[in-house]
Amino acid sequence: MSDRSPETAADAEAPQVGELSPPNRTLMGPGPSEVHPRVLRGMSTPLVGHLDPSFVEIMDEVQELLRYTFRTDNRWTIPVSGTGSASMEAAIGNLVEPGDTMLVPTNGYFGGRMKSMAERAGGEVVAVDAPWGEPLDPADVEAAFDAHQPDVFGFVHAETSTGVLQPHVPELTDIAHAHDAYVIADCVTSLGGVEMRVDEWDVDVAYSGPQKCLSCPPGASPLTLNDRAMDKVLDREERPRSWYLDLSLLEGYWGDERAYHHTAPITNVYAIREALRLVAEEGIESRWERHRAVAGELKTGLQELGLEMNAPDEYWLPSLNAVRVPDGVDDGAVIDHLLEEYDIEIASGLGDLAGDVWRIGCMGYSARPQNVEFLLAALEDALAEQGFEG
Repeated sequence: MSDRSPETAADAEAPQVGELSPPNRTLMGPGPSEVHPRVLRGMSTPLVGHLDPSFVEIMDEVQELLRYTFRTDNRWTIPVSGTGSASMEAAIGNLVEPGDTMLVPTNGYFGGRMKSMAERAGGEVVAVDAPWGEPLDPADVEAAFDAHQPDVFGFVHAETSTGVLQPHVPELTDIAHAHDAYVIADCVTSLGGVEMRVDEWDVDVAYSGPQKCLSCPPGASPLTLNDRAMDKVLDREERPRSWYLDLSLLEGYWGDERAYHHTAPITNVYAIREALRLVAEEGIESRWERHRAVAGELKTGLQELGLEMNAPDEYWLPSLNAVRVPDGVDDGAVIDHLLEEYDIEIASGLGDLAGDVWRIGCMGYSARPQNVEFLLAALEDALAEQGFEG
């Protein structure tokens, strides 16, 4: 028996890892979208400290650009350090207090995530029902309010899992405010690509992610609260369960004090600044129109291939196109073919729609005619491999 002791990690040779060389994909899935070259250049610029006077100026600029993009004058408009799920949890975890009741939708995957986060915040959760692939009906929302009298109402403006855009937003907020409730809007797949007017539509809290219609790497995620919502946050009797996402503490960093809370992801703040600068240069309404026009070309091309959209025209979400998988076609094989043969990424369905749809994004820098043409040609080939003739 050898008396040699087993080799430990401390004794092992250093791993041999080559230079980073990820594949050059055409990103047409549900996110991330392709990053604009100017954003990538911005991320390569030198770091400064997170309390450096120059960075404080950048913080001010990011907040002003976010207000423009959200269409709001809200003072409490910041990029949360983290992915879109961090801004989502900041919104729900701060506004929902233990004992509060939150009304959430059942018509998509991300309504379910709202439910989970509200429960973890100590809230009671009730649902307003709608089938996957349909928006909420204001009459059903009204009935749910009458039955449950919730304190907070959350809805998904652009449901990534179903390709459905929620219409009637002002009607929904009117119902909630008539019952003295707060409204939280999930704008992860709509901000910067689909019409969203926080102030005009009377939304109390809205959150998003940077990696979709803003074409920015994840890491600094948009969040906005009006004064009414922030007053509720600041007047809580019990502190939020997350120290990191406690908006009463983050207010000290992103508010007038600029007091230390955490080390901000500086490079990601550079990135979102440049991404939002591109939004402002294009003009927000022109950007909404570009997404609708380019995605319209995609929808027409898909239908010419013999494919059906999951959402009816009146609920169609330009930034995320859910496409029905035809009978006899293997959805995963088509996804694999596009990736392996063409370096194109699309995604399969989630939840109730797993295996039934493909999710094809048309967002931000990815929303360009040449990407649409390339995808349609590649998809035609992938379908032919499956023997599909539309």
